[in-house]
Order: sequence, then structure tokens, then C-alpha cells
Amino acid sequence: MIDAARALFAAEGVDVPNRSIANAAGVGIGTLYRRFPTRADLIAAVFRQEIDACAAATEDLAATHSPFEALAEWLRRFAAFIATKRGFSAALHSGDPAYAGLPRHFEDRFYPALDGLLKTAREAGVIRDGLTADDLVKTVARLVSPQDTGLGERMLEVLIDGLRAD
Repeated sequence: MIDAARALFAAEGVDVPNRSIANAAGVGIGTLYRRFPTRADLIAAVFRQEIDACAAATEDLAATHSPFEALAEWLRRFAAFIATKRGFSAALHSGDPAYAGLPRHFEDRFYPALDGLLKTAREAGVIRDGLTADDLVKTVARLVSPQDTGLGERMLEVLIDGLRAD
């Protein structure tokens, strides 16, 4: 159900009907509501799983890429994460208690993961000094949006080039 919701949320936004999600998941609407009693519960579950997957990607990237490329690829993945969040911002800022723990979960997962990539790149001497995970998360979040027309992706590449130590 989460996979079906994720795909539909990315394509149509978080307002996609629950019946469409249940159909895409191959379950009845009652099954969807038993697992996720409210729309907010489903949105929060999708968002939490995507946060975890994006943060966990740092380990694979660090093992398979040079320090700079691991960082660059993760920033691209984070930008893609943001780009597929049509309607999430309004939902997350709605005051619904289902979303209360998500900002903390985001910080607890993303910042240490990105700090690890930054530390490795810094030790390899391939990025500028003084960059923090917070700097990069906030900058990428400002560059890329779900309504992006491609400018954000181009500016992300400019940012990535600007990270180089030289």
C-alpha cells in the first residue's frame, strides 16, 4: 500500500483518492483504512519510509563512489525526493498530529547521513571547507520544488560544481 501510495503521490499529489491507492495496491478500501485510519497516517508513513530510504542510500553511495561523487549523487537523490512531494508541504504544515514527529525524524536521519558524506569528502580534500549538512539540505530544498520546470535541477548542478575544493 505504501508503494502504491508513493507512486500515486509522486504522479498526482497527496490528494489522490484513497480508492485509487487501494486499487493500485490490489487491496480493498477497508484494508487501506484498517492499516491507515486517516489520510494523514498514510501520508506520514510514505514520507517516513522515503526519508529512511534516502538517508540509507548514503551507505551504498559511499561504498560505490568516490567521496565527491557519493556526495553529488546523494544531493541529486535528495533533490528527486523533494521534487516528488506535490502537496506534501501543505499537508505537513496542516497541524495534523500524525505529522508531529516527521521534522525530527527527517533531521535524525538526514543530517547524520549527510554529515558522514561531508566528512569523507572533507577528509579527501575534494570539497570546500565550512559546509554543513544543514547548509546543503536547506540550499537544495530552496533550489528544487515539486513544481520545478528544470531550473532547479540545473541550479543543483551549479551548486554541486561549486562544492569542489578547487
